[in-house]
Amino acid sequence: RDEIAAERINLCNSLRDRFGHGRTPDSDPASLLLVAPVQAIMQPVPAPESLEAQTLELRVGQQHDLQRLADWLQRNGFERLDQVESPGDFAVRGGIIDVFPSGAEEPIRVEFFGDRLESIRRFDVSTHRSTETAELARVAALRPASSAGEGRTCSFLSYLPPQAVVVLEEPAEIQELGRTMWARLGSPRAMYPVEDVFRQAGTMTQLHVGRFAGTPGTETFHFDVQSVERFDTRPAEAIRELCRLAATDRVLVVCDTEAERQRFVELTRSVLSTDAEGPADLPDSVDTTVGLMHRGFRWVPAGLTVVGNHEIFHRYRQRRRIRRAVAARSIDSWVELEKGDYVVHVAHGIGRFVGIDIRRKGASGKTEEFLTLEFADRAVLHVPASQIDVVQKYVGVGGVRPPLSKLGGARWRKTKERVAEAVDDLAGELLRLQAVRSATEGIAYPQDTAWQREFEGSFIYTETEDQATASAELKADMARLRPMDRLLCGDVGYGKTELAMRAAFKAVEFGKQVAVLVPTTVLCEQHLRTFRERVADYPFIIEAVNRFKSRGEQAEILQRTRKGQVDVLIGTHRLLSDDVSFADLGLVIIDEEQRFGVEHKERLKRMRERVDVLTMTATPIPRTLHMSMLGIRDISSLATPPLDRRSIVTKIMHAHPAAIREAIIREMNRDGQVYFVHNYVYDIEAVAESLRRIVPECRVVVGHGQMAEHQLEEVMLRFIRREADVLVCTTIIESGIDIPNVNTIFIDRAERFGLADLHQLRGRVGRYKHRAYCYLLIPQDSPLTKKAARRLKTIEEFSELGAGFRIAMRDLEIRGAGNILGPEQSGHIAAVGYDMYCRLLDAAVRRMRDQPPARPEPVHLELDLAAHIPRRYIKSDRLRMEAYRRLADCRAAEEVNQLRTDLVDAFGPFPGEVRTLLDLAEIRVLAAAWRVRAVIFRPPDLVWTIEDLTLANAMFEGAAGTVRMADPQTLHWRLPPAYLQPATLLSVLRHQLRRPKPATTLAT
Repeated sequence: RDEIAAERINLCNSLRDRFGHGRTPDSDPASLLLVAPVQAIMQPVPAPESLEAQTLELRVGQQHDLQRLADWLQRNGFERLDQVESPGDFAVRGGIIDVFPSGAEEPIRVEFFGDRLESIRRFDVSTHRSTETAELARVAALRPASSAGEGRTCSFLSYLPPQAVVVLEEPAEIQELGRTMWARLGSPRAMYPVEDVFRQAGTMTQLHVGRFAGTPGTETFHFDVQSVERFDTRPAEAIRELCRLAATDRVLVVCDTEAERQRFVELTRSVLSTDAEGPADLPDSVDTTVGLMHRGFRWVPAGLTVVGNHEIFHRYRQRRRIRRAVAARSIDSWVELEKGDYVVHVAHGIGRFVGIDIRRKGASGKTEEFLTLEFADRAVLHVPASQIDVVQKYVGVGGVRPPLSKLGGARWRKTKERVAEAVDDLAGELLRLQAVRSATEGIAYPQDTAWQREFEGSFIYTETEDQATASAELKADMARLRPMDRLLCGDVGYGKTELAMRAAFKAVEFGKQVAVLVPTTVLCEQHLRTFRERVADYPFIIEAVNRFKSRGEQAEILQRTRKGQVDVLIGTHRLLSDDVSFADLGLVIIDEEQRFGVEHKERLKRMRERVDVLTMTATPIPRTLHMSMLGIRDISSLATPPLDRRSIVTKIMHAHPAAIREAIIREMNRDGQVYFVHNYVYDIEAVAESLRRIVPECRVVVGHGQMAEHQLEEVMLRFIRREADVLVCTTIIESGIDIPNVNTIFIDRAERFGLADLHQLRGRVGRYKHRAYCYLLIPQDSPLTKKAARRLKTIEEFSELGAGFRIAMRDLEIRGAGNILGPEQSGHIAAVGYDMYCRLLDAAVRRMRDQPPARPEPVHLELDLAAHIPRRYIKSDRLRMEAYRRLADCRAAEEVNQLRTDLVDAFGPFPGEVRTLLDLAEIRVLAAAWRVRAVIFRPPDLVWTIEDLTLANAMFEGAAGTVRMADPQTLHWRLPPAYLQPATLLSVLRHQLRRPKPATTLAT
């Protein structure tokens, strides 16, 4: 896929619409400003006559052959999937095509009636619900044109109208840059010489912008513009300098976002109020706005200074296009269920999923879709798809294959009981700790001060919603009198350390000391550097104790800590030694607690009862576990990637020396470093030696887990200090190490890694300003298995953050569950599967807190009606299972109605079997509200099993036919024969169940 080529085609189409070139131009084209570097203008674009072949134009009312459209998309680089997720995907379902064009904010849904294009709708990729309609949509090819007819090109300038004005900033420098590029690429055919570009630009009106006067004979304008002087590095002093400037000039401060604008205003008021010893506002001559300002200026004649807030606070960073944030999506293990996968039946235990088939049921021979499960001794169970919620995909820890349960045996029941007891103990211990903390008087920190706001305002990245939420939760915890114990989860680079530093800042400013506990010396050094850089403008003392400090240095630091002369002390488990004490400890921050030993964890558990504790882990927490632990463990989860995080360019390639050399040299040319992951210790030195031969100019070091601890730490620190260019290592880099300068990673023998491991290794790069690259190396001489090839293709194609990694994230999250709960609970997860474990934990927590169950028992319906989702309506087994799962999860009639709308939107009008299935789902949720347990059709009666006779009497008031009581829990409702026709019966049931319940019931 060539997304850049597609975006250039989109721009060419936009220019044709405005200015003609074979199309009717806009009657009054608005002014248009195009900004481009010379290298972009030197590259050819499709000529107007060949643009049509590289653009699919869709307009409501057109006649199209749907199959030809699908063929065009595949021929032009789009991939056909069950469901679109990212640009370059398309899906076909009956008379509907979903397409995600390159450069589009949202995908489009195109619906046909026969060959007529009926509608075009944009839809939300996370919910797959339509958001708005459109009359026209264009889809640009993702593959460069190949045939002679399609391949004619021209200069980009050919699309501009004759009256266009070409502005050249420093023309001589532009020409020199263009010539250098042309020479470096060896006179490429796919690029115009810079002289040709200038020649064509010379046919239009030109405006040259430069530092010096133009050539004689040209009209010259002089602008009296000055650069803005550098502000003080102390934020408060910088604001005072700005206000002094405002005494003579009008000042406009340009902020990146509205949140930053408000933060700037708030901070300025705070500084001025401190100086005035009373409330003060911004000077009248200072205005603020939201926009992008790379470098400020002072326009002398107008008395105007324009400056970016990043210049005031010295928060320089590379600007780049920011895509809309991708919301973190909860993971449904059913979505990826395949034949042969292990599953858990709530009542019968662990089985194997055989497949889905249509079977006849009952005496009437009506059809229904069933899941077929195989248990021990080849026993088979058929589960109606409408009851899919009693079956979960088995997800254990570490990919271990579980033994199959015996159908009807007692062993599964005993296993569940054993795990339930362990879960009760876990929940009980967490609640006990919570009760002890609630009874202990801790530190109630005050509201944010001006310093705190100033410190947070100097964070150079835009906060994600998750970060803002977690920050608010942390501050609320610290404001309470009881000691805090919060767990902060999120991948490396998602902002955990920044939140920890904000908490530490609050504690230190209040006069308390902070201990930061990390599992390795390398992480200790990394945190020391990060903390010191971040608080450089404040009078706080940050120290660290680790093996790189001599005994004398450690003793001196610990003595100062005891006297209260160290504000933040960072260290490994050395901090838990008896000789370490603090003058006034207020906060303990623990990084990756699961990597500490049992003895250390016991000491940390006692610490939790006395002081505020913030624990961080780089493994994401599963949403279901998070929900199950609400009320017994305070957890904040950072699941959304930073807004300006770039996706990582991922390529599968043979381990060819020339290709490896080219990639390493490119990274070294931009002053970067490289990871080379080779997960076999026995020949890792030989691999390093071969790299030294391939790239003799680079410095190569080796690190792996079988080295002595101090050796490995020294290697890692050499690499962090940039004393080496390439680190050849095993998967030790997976856990938490954060080296911003590394933006290329090779994964050798990538076919031997699991998807989750590949995803996590790739995540070590690509968190900073440069585009990152991940090369998946495969051997040149041995073929890949189909499974390995599919796994590598998945990770290569889904390089967009947050897209397509359901399996990988599922695996990572289960590891996270094991880390958070401990090794003993990991065994229990393996025994019953992760989803069942979460259900048992949720039930235990709710029982101990006297809360009702989260999932009431579903109403059992047997009405002998044909109700299923036929393959002709939803062809994909995966999407059909997803629809059944959503149906089973409905807890209100409104949710069933939403599903009705979503199905019609995504798949078109549904057939009678689906309508019946949805009606039955609505009846099920309505009956549950009346505390009905079951409704079974036993001709000529509907037999109702009920919990509350008074409620049932109210429900049947005014009902057609006759109602008689067999016993206090069973009622027989006999309807007139005409009412027993399927459509009428469903209508009558819905009408009866929609009756308003008695007021007394509503009160309860």
